Amino acid sequence: MTAERPARPLLAVKCAIPPVRAGAVPRPRLVDALRAGSTRLTAVVAPAGWGKTSVLSAWAADPGEHARVAWVSLDEDDDEPTRFWTYVLTALSGVGAIDATCLDALAAPGLEPVDLAVPLLVNALAAVTAPHVLILDDYHTLADRRIHESVEFLVTYLPPSLRLVLAGRADPPLPLARLRARAELTELRAADLRFTADEATALLAAVAGAEPDAAAGAALWERTEGWAAGLQLAGLTLRERPAAVRTDLHLLDYFTAEVLPGLVAVQRELLVRAAPLERLSGALCDAALQVTDSAEVLAALDRADLFVVALDADRTWYRCHRLLREVLLRERSPEDERAVLCRAAAWFAEHDQLDASVAHLLRANAFRDAAALLAASEPWFFERGAAAGFLMLGEQLPAEVVEPQLALSLAYAATTGGRPDRVPHWLDLATTGIGPHTVVDGWHDPRAAALVMRAVIGVSESASAHAVDLTRQAVALEAAGGGEHLTARMALGNVLTRDGQFAEAAEILAGSWRVRERAGWSSSVILLMAGSFALSLLELGRTAQLDDLLREAGPLADDVERGWRDAAAPVVALLRLVQARRRYLDGAVAEARTLHVRATTLAEAAARPRLLVLALVFLADVELGVGDRAAARSALGRAREIVADEPVAAFATRSLEDAEQRIGRAAARSANRAGALVEELTDRELSVLRALRGTATQREIGAALFLSVNTVKAYNKSLYRKLGVASRQDAVVAARRLGLI
Repeated sequence: MTAERPARPLLAVKCAIPPVRAGAVPRPRLVDALRAGSTRLTAVVAPAGWGKTSVLSAWAADPGEHARVAWVSLDEDDDEPTRFWTYVLTALSGVGAIDATCLDALAAPGLEPVDLAVPLLVNALAAVTAPHVLILDDYHTLADRRIHESVEFLVTYLPPSLRLVLAGRADPPLPLARLRARAELTELRAADLRFTADEATALLAAVAGAEPDAAAGAALWERTEGWAAGLQLAGLTLRERPAAVRTDLHLLDYFTAEVLPGLVAVQRELLVRAAPLERLSGALCDAALQVTDSAEVLAALDRADLFVVALDADRTWYRCHRLLREVLLRERSPEDERAVLCRAAAWFAEHDQLDASVAHLLRANAFRDAAALLAASEPWFFERGAAAGFLMLGEQLPAEVVEPQLALSLAYAATTGGRPDRVPHWLDLATTGIGPHTVVDGWHDPRAAALVMRAVIGVSESASAHAVDLTRQAVALEAAGGGEHLTARMALGNVLTRDGQFAEAAEILAGSWRVRERAGWSSSVILLMAGSFALSLLELGRTAQLDDLLREAGPLADDVERGWRDAAAPVVALLRLVQARRRYLDGAVAEARTLHVRATTLAEAAARPRLLVLALVFLADVELGVGDRAAARSALGRAREIVADEPVAAFATRSLEDAEQRIGRAAARSANRAGALVEELTDRELSVLRALRGTATQREIGAALFLSVNTVKAYNKSLYRKLGVASRQDAVVAARRLGLI
């Protein structure tokens, strides 16, 4: 990890507001309805061709709209939480709603957006006074439950400064009924989007170039039921052959019989051959179709309103209307389609859009080429904080084309990209795929690489002894093969620290620290090692050696935190925790408390149970040191809750038990005793609160409520804040006192 990182892999055109088409029919009644909406959520839902995007882009461009509009055009490639929120936060940042802090938080390894980035977004928007609108177009293309959970979380806590608009072909899987009952939902549906008779006449006239006969216009309006796409097709037919227009043809028949024959040869060829491409530009089409002058052809189609729509104000990127694209794809040969997609992949690779390149190879079923490019591009993805995107592409590969090294990379991407459930799959695939000729970069024996990865990311924190055994096997394999085994030994030192074997860990990590520059490890690996080394020295009481380490490692941690801010939490939290503890042991209690509060925040953001338990135990000691026994007990109550819910290393559990003996097991009773809440609980918070009464873990509560455990934790944070408590036990007591349960 470095303070400077490359730009995220984004298509800027997806965050551009589609320009209003020249000659588009004004629909002030719909724009006025959108402007007048004062609810936190607006849903624009209708089948394809009803003009959802056109109406929204007209609203965004309307001079009477004073809110700043952020826009994201979604597609199936965005069906992954980190990629989705990267586009959303980029769009909001582009209109000045937020700064880069939330985007930085998305790069924090191992965290889902709802853990850190979305709460930061809510806080940032709460400080904004200027009105903003966020439009997510084609939301129906997303199926990942984690995305919908995080969007629901955003809607639940949405500050007044932002309106959220979701447009798609189907209802978003959000609690619309509840929002509707509370008058917190504005809706535009097909019945609202339907063209009136006057609007239909205006559209027909605009497309055909002349106002239609009144009877014919009325008949077309009735036949199409005011459907924008049908009216536009009819207008095209009137333009070319006024006497031939019919009202009894199916839409696809219209395209085949009326639209395509009316195109000049070069236009037809471009649209038919480019149909496999989701987005079109002149340069891309020239390369993928092996032609020239595609930009001029696309511009001509756009000017003629022939179902090609510009996606940006510069008219560099376009898309073909999806219904027409479906017809065009039927006219393609599979061989030509694959060739076009492969040439498009090469074009994207040349323009440093490696994620798009791999995606196009996957669509072409060129799986071996896709696997090879993905493996070669691993640094490109991870340097940009796009581990989740790397994993999403890898998940589309057949197992037989995934070599062990790529499988190990995908296992790492799973743990850093918020999908720990997929880690065992990729580790197993890597292990079974190792053969006599397998090579894993940086390792003499590929089996050692697989063992270390399994020990570090594939074993539960509570099974730290097993992790030590696996890593010892890896060190032995590397040594037997004549390898220098620097990484294996460093990993052994880290897992020994996790297991509480501090003396051996300190000896090994001292050697690893001395060779850190020669080993070529990244800043993140060095800081993780420094944290383990520092904790071992702290527990052994080697203060002089510890002070030397903190002086050497501190500037690197400062540099990384400046560059990555909260995203640096997983790699700097342990080192910051030891720094804070060192000040406490030196007697600088007030300073230590400030440092411990910050370290605890970092530990919480890092989402490592062992780390957070240690942070809370150390915080309890410093709270006791400043005379706040209730706060100390509260910190221990939180730590005990984590131990009950998550697998935690035995060392951390022992530390908690020792602290409980010193400070006392009773939880602090810090609930609001005024008999009323400062802020009303949401329905989701109430459902979580009711579940807290029993013995179910947060994971079990999530399963019962169809929420991920991370989403349950996110709601708990808000719930505790509103109740004025710091632990589950306190929340239940406070809720009973207030008559909530």
